[in-house]
Amino acid sequence: MHSDMQPMTTRYLLDPQLAAAVDRWPVLPLNLETLDARRAARAQLMEMLLPGLPPITEIQIGEHHVSAVDGGAAVRVLVYRPVEATGLLPALLWIHGGGYVDGCADWDNHLASTIAREAKCCVVSVDYRLAPETPFPGAIDDCYAALGWLHANAAELRIDPQRIGTAGISAGGGLAAALALMARDRGELKVSFQVLLQPMLDDRHAVDSYSHPFAGEFIWTREHNHFGWLALLGREPGGDDVSPYAAAARAESLQGLPPTFISVGALDLFVEENLEYARRLIREGVPTELHVHPGACHGFQFLAPDAAQAKLHDAIVIAALRRAMSPAAG
Repeated sequence: MHSDMQPMTTRYLLDPQLAAAVDRWPVLPLNLETLDARRAARAQLMEMLLPGLPPITEIQIGEHHVSAVDGGAAVRVLVYRPVEATGLLPALLWIHGGGYVDGCADWDNHLASTIAREAKCCVVSVDYRLAPETPFPGAIDDCYAALGWLHANAAELRIDPQRIGTAGISAGGGLAAALALMARDRGELKVSFQVLLQPMLDDRHAVDSYSHPFAGEFIWTREHNHFGWLALLGREPGGDDVSPYAAAARAESLQGLPPTFISVGALDLFVEENLEYARRLIREGVPTELHVHPGACHGFQFLAPDAAQAKLHDAIVIAALRRAMSPAAG
């Protein structure tokens, strides 16, 4: 097969332990007409899956409401802290995924609790506003408000303001990257590190001129990507003057960003934009750690959490968080 030919399917490249999970997650259309039904179906699926996860009892979960930067409705955040933790903890501002059009902080309860326990940190998860109801800059404004609240309430939350990082998956990873850029440019709030899991970084990859023959067949497709960016931007993606706070890959310079961890699957639609972002970070002097998981599609660690690749992914992420949050790293 020539490299410039589109294969009929990339299923033969899937890790065998992930293939069965992919079959249980059909690719559904995503557009304005199907969005409400898709949100409802995903919420129903999460309601079925979450009770089956092992409980994490060592974590205290609190809820707060943060003043929005644009004067809108208060931003809801969930705070996860190890019950027996003493002293000042590092903190992680966690941002959920969902293509900018779906998801909520509650769906990541188990994940946020696991991170708080395993990395011995305080996790603050942001329930940001979704597109298309609230296009850019609504979501990033909500995340910036949450980061400001985290810094302003560091003493009350018993966290170390010198060890606050941003993290997220998919669209949440894109927002985490944009938030680090915004914090750097405004110079008001310190971000010590960023953890970007399969981040959605570049709206230009949603246009017809971009095609990867071996990525994006499963879970999150080019059609999904186009709608996600269209909803966020309120106009066709790929045009001129898209803000780097919407699409982090648009930033002219990545200098001065905090140490960065990036993880992505080799079959993920975002693999090339993630590789390019990592290359630019390294080129511009930012300490960067990059992992590409062979045979893995978008969201693989959630699809098949018991698969070897998923367990390896989770272990690598926790290890990276522990290093980033150590006092020496701050």
